[in-house]
Amino acid sequence: MDSKEKQQTSLDKKIDVIIIGAGASGLMCAIEAGKRQRKVLVVDHAKEPGKKILMSGGGRCNFTNYSVSHENYISNNPHFCKSALSRYNSYDFLDLINKYDISFSEREHEQLFCDGSAREILDMLLAECKKAGVTFQMDTTIEKVEQLAEHNFRLCSSRGNYTCHSLVVATGGLSIPTSGASPLGYKIAEQFNIKVWPQSPGLVPFTLQPKDKEQLATLSGIAVDAVVSNRRRSFRENILFTHRGLSGPAILQMSSYWQPGEELTINLLPDIDLVEVLKEQQQQRPLRTVKSVVAEYLPKRLVKTMVQTNFADSSLKTILPKEFVEISEQLQQWTIKPNATEGYRTAEVTLGGVDCDAISSKTMESNKIPGLFFTGEVLDVSGWLGGYNLQWAWSSGWCAGQYV
Repeated sequence: MDSKEKQQTSLDKKIDVIIIGAGASGLMCAIEAGKRQRKVLVVDHAKEPGKKILMSGGGRCNFTNYSVSHENYISNNPHFCKSALSRYNSYDFLDLINKYDISFSEREHEQLFCDGSAREILDMLLAECKKAGVTFQMDTTIEKVEQLAEHNFRLCSSRGNYTCHSLVVATGGLSIPTSGASPLGYKIAEQFNIKVWPQSPGLVPFTLQPKDKEQLATLSGIAVDAVVSNRRRSFRENILFTHRGLSGPAILQMSSYWQPGEELTINLLPDIDLVEVLKEQQQQRPLRTVKSVVAEYLPKRLVKTMVQTNFADSSLKTILPKEFVEISEQLQQWTIKPNATEGYRTAEVTLGGVDCDAISSKTMESNKIPGLFFTGEVLDVSGWLGGYNLQWAWSSGWCAGQYV
């Protein structure tokens, strides 16, 4: 460093820990670092902290899940998240929730939501930050990040320059641009020669090919319990027909495991053997139509669209055994090739990100750059739908907070 740089650096404000990103993992890291008497500054380009927290769970914040395992996450290093999830688990976060008397409820698949508003979670985190002496600098553009020496970083921003002992990148992913998403975290990783896996939107609805969209247009608003599968994965939950394509929990889950050009198989009647049901009804009430039988299990609009007309309006007595198999396949082995996903605009998570092999699973610190940490969604760890992504944010942020 030359004399001019030294003089410039001497004018910088000195902080122990700078956290870039005032989202879930950044706030949790700030709380834990502040508890250790570290002088912490959280910097973000948004005007207010925690915007994505407020949007989560439809405004009710699906803040965790009673059952969290590394198997609920997608990563090129599938074991990376085990350490953090075991050291700060969903029950640890529930202790904090209970401390603030926040009322919550369990929904299906052990998902936990606030009874009130997601604002309660954010207010809790900000209250903890205040107690820990954390400082915020919002509405700030980061112009440059550089390493001056080991455990010595310089951050140049639109509101002044800082040096710090530890720099935490908690910038999130690319999903939901309206929440302030940006690629800054990936750029910082690449600046320090840390590998970044390609990103793509996850937990996102599908759009359809023009022909399928036209055929299914009348079904908008219908939701049914279904099994959605490809060759690698299968999920059973509701699917929702929309005016743009397919959504609902099972579709969102499958989107994280889907490759462009790939077909999906959908079973709209996962609990019955439709061939046997139709054969049985043929014996008992042969004059019934196929559609009247199937409509006992599925909405009439859906039956009309999915079952070929020559079958749907026919009486059971006229149907051959092999045709029962055809009818079953139309509803229980429906194959469809999505056109694409709706992209980052509606995606709940970003797949890919900072390579976990380059990061300590215990501390979230770069293996090669002492003092540089990465937490939350910016890492190549993407959770399922159901509170898993926020739990990863809490766990990874907590771990980094013990070491920064």
